[in-house]
Amino acid sequence: MPNIKSAKKRVLVTDKKTERNKALKSEMKTEVKKLLTAIQNGDKETATSLFPHTCSVIDGAVSKGVIKKNTAANKKSGLAKKLNAMA
Repeated sequence: MPNIKSAKKRVLVTDKKTERNKALKSEMKTEVKKLLTAIQNGDKETATSLFPHTCSVIDGAVSKGVIKKNTAANKKSGLAKKLNAMA
């Protein structure tokens, strides 16, 4: 445990940021899984409607610094490929 006041504060701030990052990452993974499930079940209508929301959640994770820009681009590109392969 830290003894210095600023070090104590850093511990608290780090814990708060860690919780936020976990929540955002979890939400992102959930949305991706929903989309992938719709794609695997062959439900084109649901998958098409879920895709924009999933992309915006991924972009939100990028803006908060949870994942990197290129990682998000790869995820969105892969999802788009799978969605387009359904047709």
